[in-house]
Amino acid sequence: MKPEDYITREEKYGAHNYHPLPVVLRRGEGVFVWDVEGKRYFDFLSGYSALSQGHCHPKIVKALMEQAERLTLVSRAFHADILGEYMEFTCKFFRYDKLLPMNTGAEAVETALKLCRRWGYRRKGVAPERAKIVVCSENFHGRTITIISMSTDPSSYADFGPYTPGFIKIPYNNVDALAEALKDPDAVGFLVEPIQGEAGVVVPDDGYLRACYDPVSYTHLTLPTNREV
Repeated sequence: MKPEDYITREEKYGAHNYHPLPVVLRRGEGVFVWDVEGKRYFDFLSGYSALSQGHCHPKIVKALMEQAERLTLVSRAFHADILGEYMEFTCKFFRYDKLLPMNTGAEAVETALKLCRRWGYRRKGVAPERAKIVVCSENFHGRTITIISMSTDPSSYADFGPYTPGFIKIPYNNVDALAEALKDPDAVGFLVEPIQGEAGVVVPDDGYLRACYDPVSYTHLTLPTNREV
């Protein structure tokens, strides 16, 4: 089959929610991938960062095969003999207090939103149903109804309403705007991409993320732009 044959079949039977590049991949190894015609590429996308370890890493492949042969899946209805080991390693390595593993980035974002809201109600004392989370314009955090409700991209949210309320949208890379938004007594969190991807790989000014951690203390400072660093 020619590359266009694979693409035609995929477009015929698959929902058109993605618009991939016209490259049909067949295999990968390390930082490289090969298409159906044998052409080799550098995989700079790396599965949107999910493949930082590279394709078909032998240690990971070996672990996957051994686990699949021993026990394919355990729901959280049961305990698993290696789950605690995984959680302990991850918490100690990243200096976390607790860990809640997720299947997807969107699921992680949804859980973070729930965590912020519950903290707002139980710790900050926000009135029920009034919590607000600050987000940045031009963001991309996933495709669920709640996540697209914070989007400013019509291609992400058009014709999917009604949308989830409770978001304050501010410009990216603007600490002053964040400090102003956080003055809202119902604000309970800030969701931000360290580097915006869908917006065109937008890198913030040096010190932006550090300033976002405590925006009130940084609003009187002038952060250097990337061009000045």
